[in-house]
Amino acid sequence: MHVIEHVGLGRYGDPIDPHGSEKAAMELVRVLARSGTFFLTVPVGRERVCFNAHRIFFPQTVLEMFKCLELRSFAYVDDERQFHDAASPADAENCDYGCGMFCFVKP
Repeated sequence: MHVIEHVGLGRYGDPIDPHGSEKAAMELVRVLARSGTFFLTVPVGRERVCFNAHRIFFPQTVLEMFKCLELRSFAYVDDERQFHDAASPADAENCDYGCGMFCFVKP
């Protein structure tokens, strides 16, 4: 929960790497067992980097990073702090700074 958005920004002593989150995603997919379930929670909304603190991902970007996994469910908290269960990632596209909760399975 809330790690991948920090990778590659140098805040925690890691090297600066603009592709840090994508590389972390590839490693997470690599170590996930076949039929394994993977829960990912990241900031979602208008895509950007908040200085060296964290990234905010457009929901479609997350789906692209984990395109070899099957999305089982998605929920999110919107900008007004309302929880939306059994949602679609597209539902969170208009957030500025929401919290996306993805559940993936490796086929």
